[in-house]
Amino acid sequence: MTNQPVQYNEDSIRSLDWREHIRLRPGMYIGKLGDGSAADDGIYVLLKETIDNCIDEHVMGHGKIIDVRVTDHRVEVRDYGRGIPLGKVVEVVSKINTGGKYDSGAFQKSVGLNGVGTKAVNALSTYFRVQSFRDGRTVWAEFERGYLKQQADEPTNERNGTLIAFEPDDSVFKHFHYIPQYLEKMIWNYCYLNAGLTIAFNKQKYISQNGLLDLLRNETDEDALRYPIIHLKGHDIEIAMTHGNQYGEQYYSFVNGQNTTQHGTHLNALKEAVVETIRKHFDKNYETTDIRASIIAAISIRVQEPVFESQTKTKLGSVNMSPEPNAQSVNSFVKDFVKERLDDFLHMKPAVRDALKKRIEQSERERKELAGIKKLANDRAKKASLHNKKLRDCRNHLPDLKAEDRYQSTLFITEGDSASGSITKSRNVQHQAVFSLRGKPLNCFGLTKKVVYENEEFNLLQHALDIEDGLEGLRYNRIVIATDADVDGMHIRLLMLTFFLQFFPDLVRNGHLYILETPLFRVRNPKNHKETTYCYSEEEKQAAINNLTKGGKKVEITRFKGLGEISPEEFGLFIGENMRLEPVIMEKETSVPKLLSYYMGKNTPDRQRFIIDNLRIEKDIDEAALV
Repeated sequence: MTNQPVQYNEDSIRSLDWREHIRLRPGMYIGKLGDGSAADDGIYVLLKETIDNCIDEHVMGHGKIIDVRVTDHRVEVRDYGRGIPLGKVVEVVSKINTGGKYDSGAFQKSVGLNGVGTKAVNALSTYFRVQSFRDGRTVWAEFERGYLKQQADEPTNERNGTLIAFEPDDSVFKHFHYIPQYLEKMIWNYCYLNAGLTIAFNKQKYISQNGLLDLLRNETDEDALRYPIIHLKGHDIEIAMTHGNQYGEQYYSFVNGQNTTQHGTHLNALKEAVVETIRKHFDKNYETTDIRASIIAAISIRVQEPVFESQTKTKLGSVNMSPEPNAQSVNSFVKDFVKERLDDFLHMKPAVRDALKKRIEQSERERKELAGIKKLANDRAKKASLHNKKLRDCRNHLPDLKAEDRYQSTLFITEGDSASGSITKSRNVQHQAVFSLRGKPLNCFGLTKKVVYENEEFNLLQHALDIEDGLEGLRYNRIVIATDADVDGMHIRLLMLTFFLQFFPDLVRNGHLYILETPLFRVRNPKNHKETTYCYSEEEKQAAINNLTKGGKKVEITRFKGLGEISPEEFGLFIGENMRLEPVIMEKETSVPKLLSYYMGKNTPDRQRFIIDNLRIEKDIDEAALV
């Protein structure tokens, strides 16, 4: 049989309305979908697009309070700005290229300029309500997946402003759930960037009076800082920076209140300017790596017409500060500001100047001490990479992928050959790689970075990730620890967490590290294997049993004891589109040295006491389940 050629004619051309296009190609509008396990998953982008409009009102001087309520599957955002003009309430959320931000006089330095944000939220929600309150009247409208269901125009006693409520479509965002830490971080970022703004998030109030200074104070361990935070503010720019004792560099960057998680022109300019300014100030040609080692910095700028590299606005492209002729570029604007203000600050604060110099020279000594062993280890790693049996690599890597495909890039870290074999056979070879551990890795708590080069396994892992010199070359977006759910598996998980937190905390801080959740049970009809449910908890198992026995069917229950017991065919179901991942999240008040000392140090009395007080034997658990 020969394949008939596909006809290309007038019938091949199809026009989609805005709702169909958003639902067919959601990645163009909100990036990846996800289930909420990553901070940049779609459900958070929907919330961000909604709050951004409230922030733009606040920036223009209208409304100092925003109420945000988030439950498991519903979001409500209420601001107290001017309210959407009543005659345009429906159009603003349902007609593409409609909005108030095209008039630069109304919104000079807005986050959203393309009129798509709330339309995407509307189209991707099973329930969407918009309501505007203006001068004693309110207009509201309710939609389902972008289609208008009902609307009304009524009198009201409510204060002026806008209310948006929505429920994300669970047929698009499958098994989704909001993680409170991600929501809280988003709320705090809005407060840091808008000093004086109050956001009531689930009835708890968040407010910042000191902007990026508060951000660094809240996100770092104050005891580990080498000198007081340098805080510089100017017209359309704010910078805060200091040095700590951690490995790696830690940055936060923002444009017009938008958290640019993939950074861009403004952060690159800051990095270059700090190096150039410090070299000139001390009249010494320090190495870039020595100056930036252990740096913690944040930058926020406001640009009249920002150019981002994707609709989700996570990376700033090359752009000028304004569209006016001969306007200054963002790069030169940031550099000029830093070179002048940082240099002045160091002249005025000799104690900070001396502490900064001491930190740089310490980094210089550490680098030179490591130089010899690094060369030997890197030569060894290059030879091993040619026939590295630990790494089953994929074809595409993070630096080579388009923005919308970046999230797919994954490295699984597994224990033993059996688990590695199952994942290797079932993975997507385009985007998923596997790194196999020989056994239990070394407990590296309290050791220096020298061990990363001396330990062959750690060194090969570092090279597989390409993070020796920072995250710029990171080859995989998600690093997923895949171990058994038994005592040995949990121990290996702790040892790997210790490795990353000790030497590469910015990898964890930037949301790249996850734990793979695999099913504990398989519940199925023994006569019809199509009726199979994989369960991740006792509750899910019981629900699956009840579902089958309702119809009088027999039930076959399999308990998975280890990853090696799961066939490659089944494993493919757990690491594909519906993969369940538990993110490793660093709370803002977490002190990494104290955390690692408590869990991975010598058996301290505190840890012994905690284990004794919280130990529950199997009999206790069984009796509790019967109550």
